[in-house]
Amino acid sequence: MGQDSLLTVTAGQGDGIYSLLRKNGYSPTKYYNAFIESNKELLAEEEALKIGQAYQLPDTTVLLKVDEEAYVDIKKYPIFGEAYAKVDSLSNRLEGTIYYLVSGHGGPDPGAVETYNGDMIAEDEYAYDVTLRLYRELISHGAEVFLIIRDENDGIRDDRKLALDTDEVTYPNEEIPLNQVARLKQRVKAVNALYKENLGKYQRLLVTHVDSRSKGTNIDVFFYHHQKSKNGKRLAESIHQTFQKKYARFQPNRGYRGTFEDRSSLYLVKKTLPAMTYIEIGNIRSKKDQRRILDPDNRQALAKWISEGILLDYESRNTD
Repeated sequence: MGQDSLLTVTAGQGDGIYSLLRKNGYSPTKYYNAFIESNKELLAEEEALKIGQAYQLPDTTVLLKVDEEAYVDIKKYPIFGEAYAKVDSLSNRLEGTIYYLVSGHGGPDPGAVETYNGDMIAEDEYAYDVTLRLYRELISHGAEVFLIIRDENDGIRDDRKLALDTDEVTYPNEEIPLNQVARLKQRVKAVNALYKENLGKYQRLLVTHVDSRSKGTNIDVFFYHHQKSKNGKRLAESIHQTFQKKYARFQPNRGYRGTFEDRSSLYLVKKTLPAMTYIEIGNIRSKKDQRRILDPDNRQALAKWISEGILLDYESRNTD
């Protein structure tokens, strides 16, 4: 494509940053941040593109030297689906860390369901999609990641309406029980067994849910931690701070009302061994929150912001 550093493209219907970069010959993982920096004044809420707006594509010469040194390691992960399977190595900032990712519900339990344009949508599918995107972000920075709830054939999906299925399993390949307590115990057992196998290493757990309140209630992303876990609180606070900064930048007139607080009574918060944070990304029954949850680029932004909070948490661990 000539690699003209001043090349601009106009966003059309359905375009997001990832899709726009990909169809113009750029690696989305590699050039996402450069695109944001070049076009930060032109983006809508949660780093979304505006239809009809012209955007400047990244200057490839700026990253040329970095490309040669840091991006030679490209691995393939089928769990992400064909479009996202190849993952560039962006850095080693999380080298030596282990993250356990649990998306809410799954298997015979879809969580809250809602009707959208005549079709059923379920919270487990959207929590899983955000979790997969977060997984991809973390490994691009050198982390080791265990995906506790898995669906081998879904992959990362760029659709607004994610089809419901029940074939998710719990790591390593356990059928998810229908009974709620049995289901939670199974997840705790999987996480805690892995934690014990990796004693002495830096380990963290992130649980992702979509909330289900009344239809008129819209919420900002919020976070829970265990009251006795200093590291869990810092992890939640770091991600919370990242969201505050992002909202101040992209939605300065709106404000951010998400919170982080103790919720030690939740089963996964109380029973799991790693320091952890429990994330609620929105209310699936709220029309306003559906814009955040159903838009694939917003789901990507959520995963990106969570990963930036994780990086902040890890890199500030010795500054307390």
